[in-house]
Amino acid sequence: MSISVSIVEDNDKLRATLARVIDRADGFRCASQYASAEDALADLPKVLPDVVLMDINLPGLNGVDCVRRLKASLPKVQAMMLTVYEDTENIFNALAAGASGYMLKRSSSKELLEAIREVHRGGSPMTTHIARKVVQSFQRSAASEASTEALSDREQQVLDLLAQGLIYKEIADKLGISYETVHTYIRRIYEKLQVRTRTEAVAKFLQR
Repeated sequence: MSISVSIVEDNDKLRATLARVIDRADGFRCASQYASAEDALADLPKVLPDVVLMDINLPGLNGVDCVRRLKASLPKVQAMMLTVYEDTENIFNALAAGASGYMLKRSSSKELLEAIREVHRGGSPMTTHIARKVVQSFQRSAASEASTEALSDREQQVLDLLAQGLIYKEIADKLGISYETVHTYIRRIYEKLQVRTRTEAVAKFLQR
């Protein structure tokens, strides 16, 4: 079954380009397009896409607030930010609002499609540069009370690679295990660290 994708982007030309890239790719279809957050919030409950690509700088309600409202009403819909902004504040605001990934508009079509697949599979794709910003920010923050001592050696390895910004498939390839096994390890890590997102897990790993 194709991954259905909705696009929220106020630039008409870019929105049309993204829609073409998605519709022409095997295993994907563009379910809907919106020029504003308000239009998206009104229509997405009827469309129910698998993944929403969300710009940050939208007219009226911004993309971060749109994701926050979207996740409150449609928690199963995965949102991925697609933006020009690389600053830490925007990244963390988006992730805190419920975004599952954060990619830049200059990403290639191949990178974008792989990121959509990763979000749909439950991952949190980010460019290497953005992942490094996330790691550096947590390294500068105050030490957390949480500990990773309860994790097995293999879980520690998986979490270490996660902290380096690797996606699930890359972790599977590097450790010589299946994607499903990586997903199982990460689920256990989340349970043991009492976190719900990749960002929180990496934070506790770095602050141990």
